[in-house]
Amino acid sequence: MTARDSVSGQGLITTMSPGEARPTAPKWAYLLTAAGAVVIIATYVAVLVTQPATLGQDLGNTTLWVMVGYLAGAALIAAGTLPLIPRSIFALMPIAIALNITVGQIVGTLTPIPLYLDSLGSVIVGVLAGPAAGALTGVLGNLIWGVTINPTVIAFTAGAAFIGAAAGWAARLGAFRAAWWAVLAGAIAGIPGGALGAPVAAFVFGGGLGVGTGGIVATLQAAGLEMLNATTVQSLASDTADKAIIFLLAFLVLRTLPNRIVSRYPLAMRSLSARRATTPGVSG
Repeated sequence: MTARDSVSGQGLITTMSPGEARPTAPKWAYLLTAAGAVVIIATYVAVLVTQPATLGQDLGNTTLWVMVGYLAGAALIAAGTLPLIPRSIFALMPIAIALNITVGQIVGTLTPIPLYLDSLGSVIVGVLAGPAAGALTGVLGNLIWGVTINPTVIAFTAGAAFIGAAAGWAARLGAFRAAWWAVLAGAIAGIPGGALGAPVAAFVFGGGLGVGTGGIVATLQAAGLEMLNATTVQSLASDTADKAIIFLLAFLVLRTLPNRIVSRYPLAMRSLSARRATTPGVSG
């Protein structure tokens, strides 16, 4: 890979070794990204503290301020990540967002399966372009999904951002070099992911929202667990399995992508080095 290939139009990446690059973005880029994360966390905490009863029922004032909070965080992350990630990833984000919404709407809300599968696109973007890009995809996906189809998902935007970011962190650690590592990384990421979603589901919506997850919460309550405890058990179990499956699916998808696409993303080339080493004709 030449220096020109690794820059990808950003002008802020220096080639260190084949398939590897380090960002040399200005401090303001990192500050904006961090500020966006803080705004998203603050919005999540505000939802838990206020427990708005009408959140997700429609796109009224209550849902609007939550959406604005998450959108502001997404805007800051987007501004900060421009110098940090390949510009070409923005062309893939609409596809990833559509994948999140389509699969999540079908599996998470219309079937009795106690899973969601609504972050596959975010995970793929996170592996290709890093934590910030994955988080941004998760935030934008949930907001677009909420505005167009299901307003309740807006309340879970913090969890969507975390999973996208976690995929990028896992990729940096080499979790997508082997299928079983991807499954393990997904299961681990599902624990904090479930912990983020459980209080929102319990305090704001009164339990699981999907057909399958809601049934598990109702069963656990019938067995004597309180609402928060029942929702937490359901969330941790569902999210652990859900993210393990998603990370495995992302691993399989990334293995099928043409090398000309993967080679545009230094992080993906490094995290998928096992494939690169065994694929004929692939250079750094």
